[in-house]
Amino acid sequence: MYKKVLIAEDIDANSMAIVHTLEELEILEVDYAKYCDDALLKIRKAINDKCPFDLLISDLSFKKEHRIEKIETGEDLITQVRSIQPNIDVIVYSVEEKSYRIRSLFENLKINGFVNKGRKSIGELKTAIHAVADGKEYLSPELSYILKDKTIHEIDKYDVKIIQLLSKGMQQDEIETEFKTIGISPNSKSAIEKRISKLKDYFKANNNVHLIAIAKDLGIT
Repeated sequence: MYKKVLIAEDIDANSMAIVHTLEELEILEVDYAKYCDDALLKIRKAINDKCPFDLLISDLSFKKEHRIEKIETGEDLITQVRSIQPNIDVIVYSVEEKSYRIRSLFENLKINGFVNKGRKSIGELKTAIHAVADGKEYLSPELSYILKDKTIHEIDKYDVKIIQLLSKGMQQDEIETEFKTIGISPNSKSAIEKRISKLKDYFKANNNVHLIAIAKDLGIT
């Protein structure tokens, strides 16, 4: 079982509930941060003190306040933490239910577990901690279909970028210019047009607006 855990959560009631759960698991060295910047500082200090955290439990969304934060989301926090402590276990505790975003957390950020916040989620968090501590991957049962669903499995970063730019109202010639500026290839207007057509066929979208709406539902945009 874990010896030292950091909680990144901006709601006090949620943090206290998690702390209580960890105490029930006899994990007594627990710290928490309301801001992602503070969480990263605590991770860095623990590493420098040669007493690193072995588990991070983090939300994804953090409410913006008066102070300026360099790290604004849980994804960005996890990315930063992984860069300085690659082997730390990470459990995301969030209300997020969008397929693409959750799949991306497992595939790109290599999280170890995801617990969907709800009325009984604290008990489930305890189950997730046990599973991850035993080297297993954990995903809330009601979301288990996400890692099995092949609907978005073939969508790559190029496709995501096109959809994101379409959602900002860009036309194909503007996307071509943007891709050439930032060095994304293929960047010809014809290649972009063909990919958009392929995406509409893939998602069975009637037009670009419909495609963007479907992508938004999946958490791509």
